[in-house]
Amino acid sequence: MKKYIFLLISILSVSIQHSSAQSNGYDYIQCEDTCRHIHGIDLSHYQGEVFWEHVGANSKMAYVYLKATEGGTHIDKTYERNIELAHRYGLKVGSYHFFRPKTDLVKQLENFMSQCRPGDQDLIPMIDIESTGGLKTEVFCDSLIKFIKLVEEAYRQKPLLYTYTNFYNKHLQGKIDGYPLMIAQYSDEVPKLADDRDYTMWQYTAKGRINGINTYVDKSRFMGRHSMREIRFKHF
Repeated sequence: MKKYIFLLISILSVSIQHSSAQSNGYDYIQCEDTCRHIHGIDLSHYQGEVFWEHVGANSKMAYVYLKATEGGTHIDKTYERNIELAHRYGLKVGSYHFFRPKTDLVKQLENFMSQCRPGDQDLIPMIDIESTGGLKTEVFCDSLIKFIKLVEEAYRQKPLLYTYTNFYNKHLQGKIDGYPLMIAQYSDEVPKLADDRDYTMWQYTAKGRINGINTYVDKSRFMGRHSMREIRFKHF
């Protein structure tokens, strides 16, 4: 009987320790613990208050993309605080805009530029592309490409484009060649695009853990020989 009681106590002890580690922002084994790729995160108001002093102390996270805006009027309420503190604690920072294909393109650009100020950026701007807005693919792509060009002209450099594997395969093949891509696919398998095109970064989980953030967080990493220099913001 004593043997079984001891075994039960041991199991409970391990379970408690594991739960404690997760609640403090740790998993036992994470991708960045087992490889040499350059890793980073992206954040928005969904993560709530971020304790940047702890995030900055985690040297495995080299960069962060912060949600700045969405559509023509929405501004992420945590953006201003997050970009200030992310810089203060040593991360390389970029900003992204969630694209709404039915919303006036000039208004979207103006909204993004009101927050994504060149002097605050370490990384090229990113456009988050996840929805067609109910438009047919050709109409959607026409709107998207026009917006990409507006962003490129405004910042005088090509933006990083973020989308999912399936969304790219269904709507974007051959439409956005020449632009760096971050591809989201939450699995152990490296994404493979239908046209076999190269991409710069892989967002491999939406359930990452990191000390200083009390919720799940999106994590990404560079692919192959790609590196930070490819997405550095050029200050003219």
